[in-house]
Amino acid sequence: SSGGKEAERDASSRAGGLIRRFPWRAASDGGHGVTPRRALLRSAPRQPPEGKGKGLEYYLSQFLCLASLVLLLIFLGILVVKMVGSGWLDRREESFNLLPVDCDKSTDDFCQAKQKDVTMAVLHELYSYLSVQAGNFECGNPENLKSKCIWVSEAKDHVLNVTGTSSQKFEAALHWILNSNKDLGIRLKGKDLSEPVSSVEEVFCLESAHPQMGLGCRFRRAVVTAIRNLFLFFWSLITLWGILIYLRYRWRKMEEEEQAMYDMVKDIIAVVHNHYKEWERNLERYPYVGIFHVRDSLIPPQSRKKMKRVWERAVDFLASNESRIQTESHRVAGEDMLVWRWTQPSYLSDSEH
Repeated sequence: SSGGKEAERDASSRAGGLIRRFPWRAASDGGHGVTPRRALLRSAPRQPPEGKGKGLEYYLSQFLCLASLVLLLIFLGILVVKMVGSGWLDRREESFNLLPVDCDKSTDDFCQAKQKDVTMAVLHELYSYLSVQAGNFECGNPENLKSKCIWVSEAKDHVLNVTGTSSQKFEAALHWILNSNKDLGIRLKGKDLSEPVSSVEEVFCLESAHPQMGLGCRFRRAVVTAIRNLFLFFWSLITLWGILIYLRYRWRKMEEEEQAMYDMVKDIIAVVHNHYKEWERNLERYPYVGIFHVRDSLIPPQSRKKMKRVWERAVDFLASNESRIQTESHRVAGEDMLVWRWTQPSYLSDSEH
């Protein structure tokens, strides 16, 4: 029996070692069975599929790649524009050298095209010069210009010195501006700046319609314009609020005055009616009562000036809307005065109550 127990212990130890070495052994099978592959796959931890659960690093890297591509395209675009622009200017300068001397009086297509190129070059240089001068005038005026409208002689000397053309080419460029229906960015001014010019001889100065300003100047002007507009908006808002507050105050005062007028009308009707009742009981000498006497009995002396408008409106209201009170003129104590008389019989008045 002792030998059998040792054999069982050896078998169990071998089975436990086998289970530790091969974890897919089924515990329920005593180590002698094998766990199916499908159950083993279900019990194993699953890895997230590739492409899902991408974190911030993935999107940041994608954004940096896209930004780098955009910056590269912008750089190439600037390079192309600079190259095309410089080549265009070089072609303009070459056109002066390629222009034959006798092309001024020729009418063939080649000379006409060259003449047009020269005119365009003069206009280009004139536009650049005027835009720079106008920008300097708008941005602090470092050259102490009196106006951004440059004298025609000064603009002519600059263009001739830079391009090397003749005065006829400059005048031809001015004729082009006068006869063109497009906005070339150059304004021709006469001695009277408000009057348009119709010929080159009337041109007194030239002005750019599109000043060329630096980034700092544009930023300062934008800030100043924004602050000015904000200031105007702020004061407009305050003005509108002030008008609204004043109107509400006036409406409230008018309502209070209207209510005070109706209260005064009620008091006047009560005084005149009571006076008539007392006259019927022989307590009063006359059936009527003076208007100013009623006023003095209802309004204290210190409030009569303040209540003058309310009293006048109450009197007018009674004259036009109250049929039980009649306004008459009687001589009392040797003086003519306006009085109120109650015209409704007393029994009707008592029944109404």
